[in-house]
Amino acid sequence: MYTDTIPTPDLTWQREALCAQTGAEFFFPEPGSSVREAKRICGMCEMRSACLDYALANDERFGVWGGLSEKERLQIRRTAP
Repeated sequence: MYTDTIPTPDLTWQREALCAQTGAEFFFPEPGSSVREAKRICGMCEMRSACLDYALANDERFGVWGGLSEKERLQIRRTAP
């Protein structure tokens, strides 16, 4: 019987991220709403690079992750080798 499992990503960075102390409404705004405040918060967060790495590795398609919007992350994925 094959019992190999998918490894669980290390999410300890999420506890230290500023977004965990702020609230999801900034990072998952209604369509057409500004993401400026989310990006400002991300810009001050020490976990920003871990967050962006997670979003890119897990193909997060909604919200602001690591200071980048959905469109900005899509652009990175398109230009990645």
